[in-house]
Amino acid sequence: MPNLLSTEPKAVWLSACYFFFFSILGLMVPYLGVFFDNRGYNAQEIGFLMAILMGTRIIAPNVWAFVADRTGMRSELVKFGSAAAAITYISFFFDAGVVYLAISLFIYTFFWNAILAQLEVITLESLGDEAHRYGAIRSWGSVGYICLVVAGGFAISQFGADILPSIGMLLFIGMFLCSLALPANRVKVADASLRPPLKITAPIFWFLVSALLLQMSVGPFYGFFVLYLKQAGYSEASAGLFVAFGVVVEILMFMLAPRLLGRFGVKLLLLLSVALTAVRWLLLAYGVESILILSISQALHAFTFGLTHAASIQFIHRNFDIAHRSKGQAMYASISFGFGGALGIWISGLIWGDGSGSTNTWIFAAMCAFLSMLAVMAISEKKKDVIS
Repeated sequence: MPNLLSTEPKAVWLSACYFFFFSILGLMVPYLGVFFDNRGYNAQEIGFLMAILMGTRIIAPNVWAFVADRTGMRSELVKFGSAAAAITYISFFFDAGVVYLAISLFIYTFFWNAILAQLEVITLESLGDEAHRYGAIRSWGSVGYICLVVAGGFAISQFGADILPSIGMLLFIGMFLCSLALPANRVKVADASLRPPLKITAPIFWFLVSALLLQMSVGPFYGFFVLYLKQAGYSEASAGLFVAFGVVVEILMFMLAPRLLGRFGVKLLLLLSVALTAVRWLLLAYGVESILILSISQALHAFTFGLTHAASIQFIHRNFDIAHRSKGQAMYASISFGFGGALGIWISGLIWGDGSGSTNTWIFAAMCAFLSMLAVMAISEKKKDVIS
């Protein structure tokens, strides 16, 4: 087991990698819809393009997890992925129609989305018995998200939406440079014949169902939140501040999460978080004109993402054997953020239409969160009954 001192340098660079990874997310998620809208694409086209951003999480993490669990080359894959993402992102500077942008998005997000699952595994294995420090490292990702949500909103207000690719390029380069400092130590991997088989237990099955439905509910937020606020009369800069406020409370929740998980357990906290997420979307559907209600809705992001993610990472770490932890993280990322997020954004685009269906979009989100809550209730805390 590595001691604390030996993990500190790695923790610093992992924190930096999280910072840049989620800085990119903080730029892309709130403002890609605005960027595409500025280029004249309609809601259905925007929903389709944004779905690709989430959809590559279905494929990429699983492909790389397959390689990582057999070679132990997790740090190397992070370095390669960040380099490939930076190089292929150059294609995003050009606009040759929906099909071209779809191909561009698919290629560079394929490399980018594959990175996170490996960062999660590297971080938890580096911390060993001090897994409670995960939140402190991961919170740097939230800091990066805040910085770019705020800076991106002001930059777009000042210079227009076409500034987005240039900012994104700087962030991809930063991600690559920070990844170079990660140690190239390979994890020792057991012979394939000696590895225990991957078992999807009933608790894991229901956990993944709940994660998928929850991310479907977050789909409208990923794709249309800033456009929704603009429709209600807010500026991009104001929208960025509201998004940043949500991430600030998320960071605070990451700090509290270890204590809460130790006292109340994963299932109860997941149940509470998903229930409050359903309330959040209903507040957004009917109270967007009120700054107070909008602020309360954003404060609930502490539960929608902060507490949910911290609890989910711990669930995976405890329920997957060490030989399959990359697969576990990849499965979680691809099913929830990938398939769930992409499906949620795509359906949201259909409901949104010309903007007249915006309220119904958030009602759809609340329904998905409610169904996710039912799936959490089905999770048994006994590790039995393998799903064949």
